Amino acid sequence: MIRISPIRVIGSENEQIGVIETQEALRMAQEQGFDLVEIVPDSRPPVCKIMDYGKYKYDLSQKERRNRAKSKHSETKEIRLGRSVKIDPHDVQIRVDQSRRFLLAGHKVQITQRFRGREMMHKELGIERLAQIVDDLSDIAKVEMPPRWAGRSASLLLAPDKPKVEAYKRRLEEERRAGDGPDESQEVSIEELEAQVEAQNLIDDPDDDDAADGAEVVAAVSEQPTKKKGKGPRDDRAKNPVDDELRELLG
Repeated sequence: MIRISPIRVIGSENEQIGVIETQEALRMAQEQGFDLVEIVPDSRPPVCKIMDYGKYKYDLSQKERRNRAKSKHSETKEIRLGRSVKIDPHDVQIRVDQSRRFLLAGHKVQITQRFRGREMMHKELGIERLAQIVDDLSDIAKVEMPPRWAGRSASLLLAPDKPKVEAYKRRLEEERRAGDGPDESQEVSIEELEAQVEAQNLIDDPDDDDAADGAEVVAAVSEQPTKKKGKGPRDDRAKNPVDDELRELLG
């Protein structure tokens, strides 16, 4: 209920009626079969509009739904390249293909390379892999954010290049009509792909990385044979299992 009077009134056709008493504005709205809605309550006098309130609420909900759909359509998807730079090339290709699907659907893709232990001494290996992925997806994507470091991870952000995406889709459709393109019916839906990537990222979760490293080190220590210490310069201490593990990891 509008308690303040007078009020500034806007008509149902967006015409300026002016400042009038609230009761008069209510009468005008009722005569037209509409409602009197307060749209700017904080101004003095308050601004009210003669309108179909039910239609107004429906239009507002539709607008919010479209905005949510648009926001979801352009959200960022993260693809993690395993737990370390030792990821298998076949697994890298799987992630490139997943990124391509997301980019073609209009999503941005953040690609993250994780480094473990002494791999941080060879950062160029991960950066070279990220550069190769950029090259592999250059026919449909552009770099929105170059590689940036966060702890033991390097990430870059790719965005769809709309003209290239449209050209790629036209070419793909022509290949399918000619019988040379991939069978679209064999592709999983975007929703299924999202579920696959989410499960994949949970396996590659860096939060579990330190715990995994610790477990491997403990196992290595427990399996290390005990040697009796010698005396003086002939001391024959056991090798450090951490160094052995990292040396094996880095080849």
